[in-house]
Amino acid sequence: MAGQIKDFTNYLKEVKQASQNTIRAYENDLKKMKSFLYEQGIEDVSKITETNLNSYVLSLEKDGMSPASVSRHIASMKSFMLFLLKRGSINGDPSERIKSPKVIKKSPQILDKEQIVSLLNQPDTKTKKGIRDKAMLELMYATGMKVSEVTAIKVSDLNLMGSYLTCGDKHERNIPFGLAARKALKGYLTLRDNLFDNNNEYLFLNSRGEQLSRQGLWKILKGYAKKAGIKDINPNMIRNSFAAHMIDNGADLGVVQKFLGHTDISNTQIYLTHKNQNSREVYMNTHPRA
Repeated sequence: MAGQIKDFTNYLKEVKQASQNTIRAYENDLKKMKSFLYEQGIEDVSKITETNLNSYVLSLEKDGMSPASVSRHIASMKSFMLFLLKRGSINGDPSERIKSPKVIKKSPQILDKEQIVSLLNQPDTKTKKGIRDKAMLELMYATGMKVSEVTAIKVSDLNLMGSYLTCGDKHERNIPFGLAARKALKGYLTLRDNLFDNNNEYLFLNSRGEQLSRQGLWKILKGYAKKAGIKDINPNMIRNSFAAHMIDNGADLGVVQKFLGHTDISNTQIYLTHKNQNSREVYMNTHPRA
């Protein structure tokens, strides 16, 4: 089964052109499934039954895995089984009737505008590190990009004159940014050119002149959040705040969907909940008979 999982991940990479993060997630999910099946004495994919897979799903739930994570594991399982079926490795799809648990979408965690301003003001722009971090945070809030997208930006993706950048490999999109991000990026690019005499194509570099990692960005963000008095922050909160603040200020939902790179507008509609809550707060604070 290990060889077939390897074939599947190669297929994702070479045919589907999936991202490295996506491939790694599928591989980890399928290795977990393989370990469970091996414990049940099943090593040949042709011997896998619907009962085996149902037992595997139940084991994930008993281990306390969230419905969202269980759903992801089921999606990985189904994709793998479909791959095996198309290759002729199995005669039927044992995962066909397995249903994913219902996932209740939580309201996104959002920073208010004062918290965002405080966070963006934390980097000390008198230092080299502060200049880089200021540009990075300003760009994150200006564009709503994911952390993985921010660390993957290349200098060639940036159009400083036009104040926009090109983001994404498979679903490429152009995202504009404002004057604050443009100014911060201009200062950082000057510093970057003077500091590093190398051919590294990535925009944000660490102190060694190498591509900044996702873990490195997360550590930076966490440090500034602590200074700003913001507890329990995560990188997605800046992305969420970008979307919610855009919609609060009248941005069209379809435009925000395009900026975020959502293929399904239902993923963008969760930010309307925040707008409705915000509207109620305004009403309660301003209507004389509220």
